[in-house]
Amino acid sequence: MKIVTIVIRTLMGLLFLFASISFFLKLVPEPVTTGDFKAFQIGLVASAYLIPLAKSVELLCGLAYVSGRFVSLANIVILPVSINILLINFFLTPESLPIAIFIFLGNLFLIYRYWANYKSVFTM
Repeated sequence: MKIVTIVIRTLMGLLFLFASISFFLKLVPEPVTTGDFKAFQIGLVASAYLIPLAKSVELLCGLAYVSGRFVSLANIVILPVSINILLINFFLTPESLPIAIFIFLGNLFLIYRYWANYKSVFTM
């Protein structure tokens, strides 16, 4: 089970690092969007801070996952981002839903594996 945890943690970390670094360094051209997702993306870009904030969180959590340090903190910090990735892909771009499902389930799996670190949060 420890090897599975390391593999999932590393894959998620590399995925988050690739997404954030390619955004900040503009390594990958913006994909052409249409329909409702285009309207949603225009709104996100118009906010001017939301996408850079999410990509910064992805960068920091990706570094935590790959290095194996502060993984418990990264699990909680990235959870809202992974939920949003899942819901956006479910409702607006279902063709990339498998990656979103992997991110969400991977996040839940890592929370389960590091559950001992969260027990004190749920005690009265």
